[in-house]
Amino acid sequence: MEIFLIRLLQFILAISLLVLLHEGGHMFFSKLFGVRVEKFFIFFDVGIGKWKGSLFHFKPKNSDTEYGMGWLPLGGYCKIAGMIDESFDTEQMKKPAEPWEFRSKPAWQRLLIMTGGVLVNFLLALFIYSMVLFYWGETYTKVSDMTQGMVFNTEAKKLGFQDHDILLGTDKGPFKEFDADLYRDISEALWCDVMRGGRKVRISLPGDINLLDMLKSTPQFVRPYIPATVEDVVPGSPADKIGIRKGDRILSFNGKAITSHSDFTDILKLKSQDLNKGMTRQDSIDILTMPIVFQHAGAAKADSAMVTLTDSIKIGYRPVNVLASYKQTHISYGFLESFPAGVKYGVNVLGGYVSDMRYVFSADGAKSLGGFGAIGSLFPPTWDWHMFWMMTAFLSIILAFMNILPIPALDGGHVLFLLYEMITRRKPSETFMIRAEYVGIGILLLLMVVANLNDILRWLGYM
Repeated sequence: MEIFLIRLLQFILAISLLVLLHEGGHMFFSKLFGVRVEKFFIFFDVGIGKWKGSLFHFKPKNSDTEYGMGWLPLGGYCKIAGMIDESFDTEQMKKPAEPWEFRSKPAWQRLLIMTGGVLVNFLLALFIYSMVLFYWGETYTKVSDMTQGMVFNTEAKKLGFQDHDILLGTDKGPFKEFDADLYRDISEALWCDVMRGGRKVRISLPGDINLLDMLKSTPQFVRPYIPATVEDVVPGSPADKIGIRKGDRILSFNGKAITSHSDFTDILKLKSQDLNKGMTRQDSIDILTMPIVFQHAGAAKADSAMVTLTDSIKIGYRPVNVLASYKQTHISYGFLESFPAGVKYGVNVLGGYVSDMRYVFSADGAKSLGGFGAIGSLFPPTWDWHMFWMMTAFLSIILAFMNILPIPALDGGHVLFLLYEMITRRKPSETFMIRAEYVGIGILLLLMVVANLNDILRWLGYM
């Protein structure tokens, strides 16, 4: 429960900050061009009965803007006078246009007003990345310094990879660290260099490997090698009860040979999927009970036992953390140096996110969509300011990109219609704009339902 609350608090704090500054971007350009902002709210003030839905609200003296906070934490809004938005204030649009309304301003000013939120979110992300690099620097393990190499699945081995290959780089450049960029580069590369047995080997690649398949397959395409050697055992756990001790090596599990800890976790993942098919308590026990073969450190013979995992699919031991033994690379940045480094980092994150969007329109891509639960789970289980700001910057980039998509009801939809007006010199009719807003909100609600339903299905174990 404590972990859930910490993640929830980080999520709400990050989203509140991003929404505040996003809507502030719209308000800044509105005020700059003399357009009235009638309401500026963090979260939505959806009314229930006579209750208007705001936790608090106030209107400064001599101000046209009412400020407040709603109870529904799904975003926020900036109600701009003379504009068709999610408020659907059609009564205002029936009146003659006033000089202080959005619709009275030239198209280029309206364009800046509509892109203000996206611009602020993108610049905010770059600023956060820059300040993170300035304060903490950058610490990582180079892939080439992972001297025990990687383990690969069957599909990777068909292409020519071998277990314990040390990845060096592709035709796109040398690998930096083991992250999504490494997978992305391999998926698009025509060749990959590895160090094998002390010599460099070049492996030819097709250039169009499906990235989702690489990530979602069990086992995954490539992972760092972690030996199946026990570092410590949780007292009273299933591993402790059958006599597994520090320094022991797992040889076989559920009848399958174990050559690395990844083999072990793959079996646990499949067992987790099987567990949801069990209809009775005995079914679950049968699924969770399996043979294991292990060898004590220095012993000539192996021991075997039947182990029953916990309902959370845990056996209760931790493997040797070989990753911690690798050389760490640390780069420090001066204040001025941090800005170009932060911009480069942010642009790379945006490029990777945009590149991966093409998978959303596939069946597997739709299943990979995540809602508030998936986003919240990205935050660390303990309060970590470094990770908090990195996640906030990442969400800021996502928010900027998603909002600029040409979907009615989003900023990008309004931008699309404004560009049409600037090119054709004709405004879309108000009836069309209202209908487009309804369509856009319908699309957004559908995406929200799908994403959050995926979260629920994952939580229930059906995905």
